[in-house]
Amino acid sequence: MSALLIDVGNSRIKWGVLDDGAIRRTGHISRDKIKEQGLAALTSKLPRRVDAVFASNVAGTSFATRLSGVIGMHCSVDVHFARSASQACGVVNSYRQPRRLGVDRWVAMIGAWAEIGDACLVVDAGTAVTIDALDATGEHLGGQIIPGVGLMAGCLAARTSDIPNIQRRASSQGSGMEMFASTTAGAVGHGALNAVVGAIERAVAVMGRNGTDTAIVLTGGDASRILKSLDTEAIHRPHLVLQGLAKILEDS
Repeated sequence: MSALLIDVGNSRIKWGVLDDGAIRRTGHISRDKIKEQGLAALTSKLPRRVDAVFASNVAGTSFATRLSGVIGMHCSVDVHFARSASQACGVVNSYRQPRRLGVDRWVAMIGAWAEIGDACLVVDAGTAVTIDALDATGEHLGGQIIPGVGLMAGCLAARTSDIPNIQRRASSQGSGMEMFASTTAGAVGHGALNAVVGAIERAVAVMGRNGTDTAIVLTGGDASRILKSLDTEAIHRPHLVLQGLAKILEDS
């Protein structure tokens, strides 16, 4: 069986085809491009011959309805959406109301647990940055949500008079003295990036002080830049949500 997997995020839609246990033919498109050109800009890139379509969606019910109709017609199959649950695929949800946990966070944790099978921090660095902790048994210990690098920089530009609006990917640095910038735009970019890096490294330190050595699994649009700036090793999985969707399908 082949399945089209779709990750609908705040800024981008990513997809891949699950075939014989491997995710192939991956791609992505910005939500802004879809706003400009319509959903045909997405379907023109997607395969038609699949047996199932399974999606994670954080864009709201209205968009999900539109997406379901268009892709359902394109692929001639029903579109099914992942839902957060109390437990699945070895992961136990910490929320008292499991459905209130963002489905992207839930599916990413399942993808990380399927690969790591041990304590880990699951970091999705997109428009917002989510940091979720799993212990060595797969129990979700809880999480954090902070503004993403671009969102932090944009807020500074919007709420001050002398700080410029920078391009989302204008800042690139390692973990050394280059963290200190010599321009205002650079200082904003580096500061926003370091705020995220600091949050991740503090989470690792807190788990360590509580007796848990943890792996870091990174995904999201800013993951590669964060990876270069961390003082600790991390695993970069650009398609972590798709991996989680694949695991849910395989176990269902």
